[in-house]
Parts: sequence; structure tokens; C-alpha cells
Amino acid sequence: MQKQSPLGIIAGQGQFPFLVVQAAKRLGRPTVAVGFREHTRPELFAVVDHMAWIRLGQMGRMLSFFKKHRVTDIVFAGGINKPRALEILPDFKAALLLLQTRSKNDNAILQSVVRAMENQGFNVVSPIDFVPELMTPEGVMSKRAPDKREQRDIEFGWPLAKELGRMDIGQCLVVKESMVVAVEAMEGTNATILRGGELAGPGCAIIKVFKPGQEQNVDQPAIGKDTIEVMRQAGATCLAVEAGRSLFFDREQAVRLADEHGIAVVGKTSDEPPEQLWSSENEPGGSSTA
Repeated sequence: MQKQSPLGIIAGQGQFPFLVVQAAKRLGRPTVAVGFREHTRPELFAVVDHMAWIRLGQMGRMLSFFKKHRVTDIVFAGGINKPRALEILPDFKAALLLLQTRSKNDNAILQSVVRAMENQGFNVVSPIDFVPELMTPEGVMSKRAPDKREQRDIEFGWPLAKELGRMDIGQCLVVKESMVVAVEAMEGTNATILRGGELAGPGCAIIKVFKPGQEQNVDQPAIGKDTIEVMRQAGATCLAVEAGRSLFFDREQAVRLADEHGIAVVGKTSDEPPEQLWSSENEPGGSSTA
């Protein structure tokens, strides 16, 4: 049997890098990871074949490490704390890349990083190839479907969230009574939801979308059990997330928690009418099965 080439993993926060490592091992692929202190969980060191700890901005060291271990395929798995990313100290390669980048927002930088890696002979692949079960399904996942008010908020907010994503600002929008309450920027989804709850009180709808033009192999929108818990704290009652283009971690536990607190959770595609996702007969406080 021919030995498989190592999989390179650029490991950020949370459980995602571990899930990719587990999947790669099932396929018989060695794993070579780079991690970032204060971002990547230190336990990752024990489960990969080779690992280097680097600081944000050490692009030259990262590429050299992958080349040393004969990596050709690379995945990005796990987010980076954006406020801490402001503390980046770029090496020569990273500084040159930043100078050539039109914007310092997420997608512009990621596109530049991907192109630079490809120019060095690496192939940036989607982590979804290894963990397709994380992809958000289409349709209502909770026992309760969005009611009429929540449906109106989603219909109102979805194109606005897409436009904000097109401008590379953020992926998440908080809406109530067809008014934009909070917009995600650097602080992240959870902080945006909490701020929305503080500003508008209970009853907000949370919308999270894939940014148009986003690097789909690198930066997928993600939700999970923590998202639902933060919604509970904020009094938010509905979550609409883009199906087929976002990650849903711990989905079973998250939906169970949503059901316990009467939160509607729906996976929506961008190219279909909202009425295909839920019944217009759902009244406020009503329920239906997924």
C-alpha cells in the first residue's frame, strides 16, 4: 500500500483541528500542524505526528516547516481571536504580503495567504473534505420553526447580511422587528449576539451567512452549542444560518439545547424562497417538527 502524503493543518481555536486530525488518521494520512499560542489548544501537540508553535505573522517559518515535512495539501481549521490578531508581528514574507493586500479585512488577507501558498507549490484544500458531517443541513432543525415575526426578520435581514459580507465586514447580523440591532465586526458572533440582546431585549433573530466571494476552503461560517447558549443568555429566539456553506459543531447537543429554550434553528440557502423552509402558518410561540 502506497504511503499517503502528510496533511498540513493550520490550527486555530476550538475542536475543529482535532476533528480534522481524527479524520486524517482514519484515512491513514500523517498530520503536520502549526499552532499559535493563546489561540490553539496545547493538547493538539499530543495527537499530531509533527507540530510547530509559531506566532501570528511567521509565514516564512510556517512554509519552511511544511516543506521540511513534505506537505503538499494544507487545511485551515479553527478560528483566530481577531482582537489578538491586531498584535501580529509579521516576518518578511508576511509583511510583503500585507503590503500587497488591498485591505486588512478577513477575506482580503486570506485570499492573499492562499495565493502565496499556492505560489509556493502548496494545495489549500477544504477541511470539509475530511469532516463533511459538520456541514449545516437545509431546513428547520429544531422542534419549533420560525414564527411569522421571525420569518419577516429573516427575510429582511438576509440580503443585508449578504451585503455586509460582500463588503468583508462580518458574517452575523442581529435583527428585531425588521430593524438591524447589531452587526458583527472584529468582536465575533457571540459578542454581537450579546450586544444585540442588551440593545433590543428578548426576541431577536440571529442571521449568519457565507460572505460572497469568501475563501470557501479557508473561512467557513461556524455555529455550535456555544452559539445557542449565548442566544439563550441574550434572549434571542431564532437562528438562521446558511445551509451547505457553514459548519455546525455539536449539532445534536445544540439543537437539543435550542429545543429546551424554545429557540428556532433553520438552515437556509440563498437561492430559494423562505416559504420553502417553513410553513407560513406558524404563529408566534407555535411549534412544528423538523
